[in-house]
Amino acid sequence: MPLVADAFGDLDTRDSAAAVHVIDGAMAAGFRTRPLIHALDALAQSISIPPIGLVLGSGFEDKPRLIAALGHRYRLIGNEAATYKACKDPAVFFARLDELGIAHPTTQPCPPDTTKGWLTKRVGGSGGRHIRSCDAAAGERRRRYFQKQISGDRLSVGGVFGTEHAHLALSRQWIAPSPDQAFRFGGAVSMPDVAPDLRSKLESAARDVASAFGIVGMASFDFIISGGTPHLLEVNPRPGASLDVLDDEQGALFRAHIAACLGISQADDPPLTPKTARAMAILHADRGSLTLGSTPWPAWSADRGQPGTYIPKGAPIASVFAEAASADAAEALARTRLAELEDLIYEHTQS
Repeated sequence: MPLVADAFGDLDTRDSAAAVHVIDGAMAAGFRTRPLIHALDALAQSISIPPIGLVLGSGFEDKPRLIAALGHRYRLIGNEAATYKACKDPAVFFARLDELGIAHPTTQPCPPDTTKGWLTKRVGGSGGRHIRSCDAAAGERRRRYFQKQISGDRLSVGGVFGTEHAHLALSRQWIAPSPDQAFRFGGAVSMPDVAPDLRSKLESAARDVASAFGIVGMASFDFIISGGTPHLLEVNPRPGASLDVLDDEQGALFRAHIAACLGISQADDPPLTPKTARAMAILHADRGSLTLGSTPWPAWSADRGQPGTYIPKGAPIASVFAEAASADAAEALARTRLAELEDLIYEHTQS
């Protein structure tokens, strides 16, 4: 069973882990070196068999020095700090895409002369919460860059790299905009209906970029399809949200990630094409801040907070999952369940 250090300590994580260490303040301030290493050391010392390594989730994309410090202390089951840094440095990343002939939105370090139709993004940001529309007052800011906005379908290529054959699968993503965060990540669904030639372009671009940056293990490549051309927005060189919809009940994809990172040969390919589409969606506290009560959580929910957990307005509350015969049907069911769970949670808030 896994040992988990995180900012939440939700009920389902506690049920599935051998031990959980919640790091105070990580939800608001992110992970910091000393508290995180203290938590990881405490977890490692709580069991008799040493852990085989450390898997990083989200929250590290803008912290290559922290990743390097963790890599000196533990065996990383994933990519090294240099890979994160290269993938998340706009000057390095988009210049390499140009060398590879892979389309991407126009990107630059300074504000454009005309800001209409441009976005500003934080270097190493994730989840879409950091993305803002440019305006006339936009100026050069530390750790931010500027990108021409394009519209189209959002598709992601997820898979395991660094083995003889990369295992790839597609998902479709959507945003859940709020007044303050117009590009907030909303959810994803597997098995989108994608034409074979477009699928080939997406997979080819993902393989080329993974090879160019030396990516090993799980990674996801986020595209916008505009005018029939895939434009690569970013790469997350770690297990991400698409794992929830691409993996099977036995965790074959995650096991393949571990095997690839440890250099272990696998006899069988993980089954990445299930018979039904799977969707996940994030419920945000858009009705207002709340303190969780004794919620009767449905079986199709996850990331379930403990009673007494305070959630600020607009922050993630929980996730929902759905399966159906098609991607459209699975997404529709997930959206229906979002509304059901929202009603249920707000009915059971603590006063």
